[in-house]
Amino acid sequence: MYELKTKETDNSVIEFIESVDHPKKREDGYRLLDLFTETTGYEAKMWGPSIIGFGSYHYKYATGHEGDAPLVGFSPRKAKISLYLAQGEPERENALERLGKHKTGKACVYVNKLDDIDLDVLKEMIRQSVDYLKELYPERS
Repeated sequence: MYELKTKETDNSVIEFIESVDHPKKREDGYRLLDLFTETTGYEAKMWGPSIIGFGSYHYKYATGHEGDAPLVGFSPRKAKISLYLAQGEPERENALERLGKHKTGKACVYVNKLDDIDLDVLKEMIRQSVDYLKELYPERS
């Protein structure tokens, strides 16, 4: 059976950000920590060794694969900052057009530095992602 690698841990978010070698990436990590915390209202938690996540949801696919994931998150990685925002969210493409300099991958939005993007648009994308995933995956009672 498949074992999900990215799980919530008790590791310290601050220690992780402090471990980021590049001073500007570390500074951006703290800025994102504040921005995501303020925008979501959730406490930051480490997911796996390198993702800072906010909130969580339980998903189950038609294939039977299921697990837990953060509603939104980020990681100040060596090459780029990875932003984890909901795929399939209806306003995502519109917001990406207004975000600023970025690249997209299968599941992430990548930015070099926060100065390259519009933080108000990022806040909007965070709120939209949280709302979308909460609607798609309602909390279990």
